Amino acid sequence: MKKNMLTIIKKEFARFFRDKRMVFTTILMPGLLIYLIYSFMGAGMMREFMTDETYVANAYMQNMPEELAPLFAQLSAGWTEISDSETDAVKTQIQDKGADVLIVFPKEFVARVEAYDVHSGEIAPNVEIYYNSTESESVKLRSLLMDILDDYESSMANRFDVNAGDASYDLATEKDVAGQIFAMILPMLLMSFMFSGCVAVAPEAIAGEKERGTIATLLVTPMKRSALALGKIISLSCIALLSGLSSFLGTMSALPKMLGGAENGMNTAVYGIVDYVMLLGLILTTVLVMVSLISVISAFAKSIKEASTAVSPLMIIVMVISLTPMFSGGGERSLGWFLIPIYNSVLCIHGIFSFSGRALEIGVTIVVNLLCAGALSWVLTRLFNSEKVMFSK
Repeated sequence: MKKNMLTIIKKEFARFFRDKRMVFTTILMPGLLIYLIYSFMGAGMMREFMTDETYVANAYMQNMPEELAPLFAQLSAGWTEISDSETDAVKTQIQDKGADVLIVFPKEFVARVEAYDVHSGEIAPNVEIYYNSTESESVKLRSLLMDILDDYESSMANRFDVNAGDASYDLATEKDVAGQIFAMILPMLLMSFMFSGCVAVAPEAIAGEKERGTIATLLVTPMKRSALALGKIISLSCIALLSGLSSFLGTMSALPKMLGGAENGMNTAVYGIVDYVMLLGLILTTVLVMVSLISVISAFAKSIKEASTAVSPLMIIVMVISLTPMFSGGGERSLGWFLIPIYNSVLCIHGIFSFSGRALEIGVTIVVNLLCAGALSWVLTRLFNSEKVMFSK
């Protein structure tokens, strides 16, 4: 019995270690991918959460007490004193992200604080800090100001408040709030839905045909291999697109409710018909690229199981790429980045939902995706012409 058991073990080891692709995908690739993913995400998170030491905030103040001026001067901000008549204009600038913070002290602040009796039941002097929650530098400066005022308030026996009452000190618009949340979440969800739809149909249609032996019947028919490749890719893309669109529509309908609804600024009505048309074009061409790529990978596989295993690293790569806007923000990028398939789609989807997308970038992305899908279709045609690939055992 022991001898038979050892024979089986040796047989299975030999089968496994002689298959170089299986050794790579099973043993080497998981550790390599985890290392690359964690390294990438770590670097991205450091860039996201570290403060830009060179940035000088555009800040405004009103009725600043002389006692606090030295503390505020230590911050990386250019302070401008304004009058009551300029308050609304500065608030508009903060809303439009042209300014970072406005801090308003009551007139004769120090005297009123010293005269205030905490047991009197009267409303304490209130310091107002206006900011924009969708602008990272505005949020950071507000946080620093709150720390300074908390320390100062403790030294004054807690005789004043900061941002008290029901007034809204966050000047971010509903459009800004929706754009920030949707742009962070939806690129990843959309890419997941599209890739899942492609994986559900492409390996079965290529590797499945090889596994069942029906691919031979198709290849001997009087049809051009290019027509066979294009027919496979277009039909699979349509099915994957329907799957992705169904998931997308369900997500767009449910996400605002999940995030608190319109009362929290989560309203998809901030996007217009042009945004959805551009998004549809991106989704369609991205699905074409994904289906073409998965079809090429599946053509080398001998079975559906092997094709699914070979495609799994691609899924991880797509997920990592879809997370890049979350860590790198939506800053200006050169047009060259939009020549990279998959990554260009993520950038454009993020741009549409954050209202920062440009028509040129989206146009370049769609053209690049179509060219990439065409090139992969040509590769698939060549693979169909190869008996070594199509009839490998």
